[in-house]
Amino acid sequence: MNKPKLSQRRIVAAFAVAIMADAIQFPATAAAATGIFAVPSEATDFLVDCVVAVITSALLGFHWLLLPTMLVEAIPGLDLLPTWTGCVALVVRQRLKAPQPAPQPASPIIDI
Repeated sequence: MNKPKLSQRRIVAAFAVAIMADAIQFPATAAAATGIFAVPSEATDFLVDCVVAVITSALLGFHWLLLPTMLVEAIPGLDLLPTWTGCVALVVRQRLKAPQPAPQPASPIIDI
């Protein structure tokens, strides 16, 4: 699976999406805690999580850290933490530290 090349623009966009998601989810969780808007708020929270996971995967490439983040976001109370921002920070850090593969020649030479 080819991962997109990380550019400064992709990293900034991923952080912007993660920060906006965490900012949106804080009042949604507070509304769910009151009990009045619990069902619409939980549906909105789940929808935001799904959209953020897709956008983050498109910007940074799929990473296994996205799955535990979705699970943590599903636990009431823990979704008040900035989990998407932390996930993006860890994914960017790991992608930047990963060794870059050596370029492969266009046509391999076959010895007979």
